[in-house]
Amino acid sequence: MKLATHRSGRALAIAALAATTGLVIAGCSSADPGSSSSDESFTIGIVEQQLANPFFANLQQSAVATAEEAGLDVMTAESQSAGDSATQVAAIENMIAQGVKGIVLDPANASALVDIVQRARDAGILVVTVNTSLEPADAADASFETDNLAGGALMGEWAKASLGDAEPQVAMLDYDLSDKTAGARHDGFLEGFGLTDDSPEIVGTALTESNVETGQTAMENLLSAHPDINAIYTINEPAAQGAYIAISNAGKEDQVLVTSIDGSCAGVRSVQDGEIGATVMQFPSRMGELAVEAIIDFVETGEKPSGVIDSGTTLITDDPVEGVESEDSAWGLENCWGE
Repeated sequence: MKLATHRSGRALAIAALAATTGLVIAGCSSADPGSSSSDESFTIGIVEQQLANPFFANLQQSAVATAEEAGLDVMTAESQSAGDSATQVAAIENMIAQGVKGIVLDPANASALVDIVQRARDAGILVVTVNTSLEPADAADASFETDNLAGGALMGEWAKASLGDAEPQVAMLDYDLSDKTAGARHDGFLEGFGLTDDSPEIVGTALTESNVETGQTAMENLLSAHPDINAIYTINEPAAQGAYIAISNAGKEDQVLVTSIDGSCAGVRSVQDGEIGATVMQFPSRMGELAVEAIIDFVETGEKPSGVIDSGTTLITDDPVEGVESEDSAWGLENCWGE
């Protein structure tokens, strides 16, 4: 298990004073929620998925920065592989033992962490999830995440308006639709476009692994079977970038509208370069900030957040359409995440 502790400047100064004067410092863990003043420091835990993923890294960096700016100490841990709930369970067990006041959790498995989260809550620790909810969602106190249904709807609205009077010939480049995020994005796109899964305007669908290689292969196969495709939905920006390679190789750059979602800096550059027509930006840094602020409010006031809180989405395109709010790629590059 990879576990790190970040100590705020204020906490380090107090610790140094204690070492030189013999001062005994009582930890905040003995206080009731709502009794802590803004001058007291306490510890929170942040449990992320693999930080090699820039989305997760950006989320954790924001959460740590927000905590440290407030003078808090931070314990961090990350899963070691996709779906690695065991590492996250062990990290939360350690955080419970260390007396953290709150935990920010990006669950590697939505159901496998329910029991350990309940143990933390039984110990008086506020647990908020980020990026994705537990199953059931109310197994945690609250969740700060992207409304992927709304994000998908933005893609669909833009694609429909951009086609104008052209007859829609739509292809769907999906990921496993049993995945909560993939299903919500798919359904949102159809809703925004005004379609259903059995609409005749949907001329083809294909599963990808959310990467460039499978996006390209899927698009090659779809174009071979349906050469008149004029709009595509993609599960994420790597799949969209792969699809564009296939579109470009077929000489159909001016025929096919590419839509996507994520808002990485690489994805926004693809919008700027004309490869992706529009992408929907998520805000992982906002998730981290809101989650830590919720823990601080809980410790200071005793008030708990609840439910699923949308961290926001923004459509990024250099080809805006009337009736669909958007920002251009220059704005996107100022607000994107990753490299």
